[in-house]
Amino acid sequence: MSIESRAKVVTTHVLHEMKLKGEKIAMLTGYDFSMARILDDAGIDIILVGDSASNVMAGYESTLPITLNQMIYHGQSVVRATKRALVVVDLPFGTYQGNSKLALNSSIRIMKETGADAVKLEGGREIIESVNRILSAGIPVMGHLGLTPQSIHKFGTYVVRARDEEEADKLIEDAHILQDAGCFSIVLEKIPAKLGAQVSRELKIPIIGIGAGPGVDGQVLVIHDLLGITQEFSPRFLRRYHNLYAEISGAVQSYIKDVKSVDFPNEKEQY
Repeated sequence: MSIESRAKVVTTHVLHEMKLKGEKIAMLTGYDFSMARILDDAGIDIILVGDSASNVMAGYESTLPITLNQMIYHGQSVVRATKRALVVVDLPFGTYQGNSKLALNSSIRIMKETGADAVKLEGGREIIESVNRILSAGIPVMGHLGLTPQSIHKFGTYVVRARDEEEADKLIEDAHILQDAGCFSIVLEKIPAKLGAQVSRELKIPIIGIGAGPGVDGQVLVIHDLLGITQEFSPRFLRRYHNLYAEISGAVQSYIKDVKSVDFPNEKEQY
């Protein structure tokens, strides 16, 4: 029997054991109670309350506008629905960069007000002071390297990162820095598969990929992309497991038709 199937509750220790045994880790984003309950009941290992809520829930073009209060709201909703999965909440843009005291205060608010299990930050050496201060309070930290959406204005594009040797070397160095600091896991986003596999081999902590190839320790996708609720986002790494946009649209059109033709409600649907 696998470690994952035996675990009543997924913890950072369980994830470490899964890496040691070569068991892959499944992670998805979640932002609300109803979806989180489905994900948890289905057996997902980690639910990431991602700042991607800025895009898929609020309709912004980037992750930058979402606030700490909004992330806490989404985190609270997810935690209320979750009994087994590890819940990780993103620290939003502006709540940790360049100010380690603010980073700690932001993380404490997330942990106290949501009941989540960990926080996630984007970056390596440049944010290590914030990582260290958060960890010093006993708060688990997940790192995030490669394409870091909060730095979109710095990069100017969402293209694959770390293709050249210099950037790849920095990513590897940053991964070791985060591990040495005490991060329990790292997300690698949109990097060459060969580099993702190398980082996973070199590090002892679980490496979760999104567009980082199959050689890492687990995978993460945005739930709205996986289910086909979003249609305009189609990167190479995305596999759509459903087309809920078409199914929901069809159901709504049928409802409109039935209301306008007075087919709904029928005799059985009234008092």
